[in-house]
Amino acid sequence: MNIILVGYGRMGREIEAVLIQRGHKVSSRVDASGLGDVREISDDLLAGADGVIEFALADGIADRITAYAKSGKPVVIGTTGWQDIAEEAKAICERVGGSILWGSNFSVGAHLFFRLTAAAAKLVNRTEEYDVALVEYHHNKKSDYPSGTAITAAEGILDGLERKSCIMKDLPGGPIPSEALQVASVRVGSVPGIHEMRMDSPDDFLTIHHEARGRGGFALGAVRGLEWLEGRRGWHAADEFIDDLLTGENK
Repeated sequence: MNIILVGYGRMGREIEAVLIQRGHKVSSRVDASGLGDVREISDDLLAGADGVIEFALADGIADRITAYAKSGKPVVIGTTGWQDIAEEAKAICERVGGSILWGSNFSVGAHLFFRLTAAAAKLVNRTEEYDVALVEYHHNKKSDYPSGTAITAAEGILDGLERKSCIMKDLPGGPIPSEALQVASVRVGSVPGIHEMRMDSPDDFLTIHHEARGRGGFALGAVRGLEWLEGRRGWHAADEFIDDLLTGENK
């Protein structure tokens, strides 16, 4: 496939290497900061490509999703920081008839982390001595917090843990309300991504920990996601792709 990369920072370069390794070509690199071939996506660019992978900044993403949907090309979106317009974006895709796969993280390991933490939340639901929190670390150039990965994990925990009802990303200036799930974010150095769920009681504690060694797992998952999306229509969450991958249906 001839693929457009939208966002050509470190992640974009990693995806490009995986695309070439798997026999694909990069037809254009779009980057708003000037790192690519052009700064903006266009209908002409989309017409000449077989698909798109986007890992960019959230600014302008609603317009890009509209253009993607109208093109009918398969598109993988790993951009985060725009959850507040996710339902609007999904409606645009479904109304126009696009083909979009979105996820906060395409790493298989990260999705195992989501499933393990969601299951753990259900297991401690009736054992109130265990308090629960999440902490995530990323490199100091990451602009959004908590990360999309942390939010996805937190939502899964909230679904299973009845005594927690909201995400708290900033300190409240006093004790954390018992109903709040604290999601603490640390930005330091060049960390690709670390996420940890802690279940803490007066007598012991347990942790579920995921640490990325680099960006390769994210990039490989995004490329495999685009391959999976080919021939499918509509709006798809990364969970659907991962389900197929883990159950052996995706060959």
